[in-house]
Amino acid sequence: MPVAPNQAPLILASASKYRRELLARLSVDFSSVAPGTIETRQAGEAPDHLAMRLAREKAQTIAAQHSKSVVIGADQVATRGDTVLGKPGDHEAAHRQLLESSDQGVSFYTAVYLLDPLRGSSEHHLDHTRVHFRSLRDDEIQRYLELEKPYDCAGAFKAEGLGISLFWRINTDDPTALQGLPLIWLASALRRAGFVIP
Repeated sequence: MPVAPNQAPLILASASKYRRELLARLSVDFSSVAPGTIETRQAGEAPDHLAMRLAREKAQTIAAQHSKSVVIGADQVATRGDTVLGKPGDHEAAHRQLLESSDQGVSFYTAVYLLDPLRGSSEHHLDHTRVHFRSLRDDEIQRYLELEKPYDCAGAFKAEGLGISLFWRINTDDPTALQGLPLIWLASALRRAGFVIP
């Protein structure tokens, strides 16, 4: 039985240009609002729980301000072993991240939380993507960083760009999850919420 069309505004609770670009691929009208959530890991909190908690808190924060809108919250946590990898911020930190990830596996936990206050419903999803780096030489890392400057990306690469050349394998159910928003699941969730896609 078809779901009644959802006429509510759609808001992406994020300031990320990458997530905005991803959501725009689904051809739905939306706006984006930065939730201002403090992204602090709690003592002993597992990376997957951290990603989901932050996605939920982002969605809830914006839904409290926009009670007649459907809200998408999302978050991603990258880990190499027991180390959580943040956004490097500059060339030196990015170089260090990639050098330490050489010939290693890095896990990305990408959480998304869809909240519809008017219908009183919510859905959530967690994707786990595993990236396996090649053995990277220092000069390769240097050239890559000079070309792409991925300083605002956890793990110090852009898989949708030249960063794909740094790996020998990616294990994932949804390649867009690695970029920050799992569109396969989100498209289905939005359809269930009454949005027309495509």
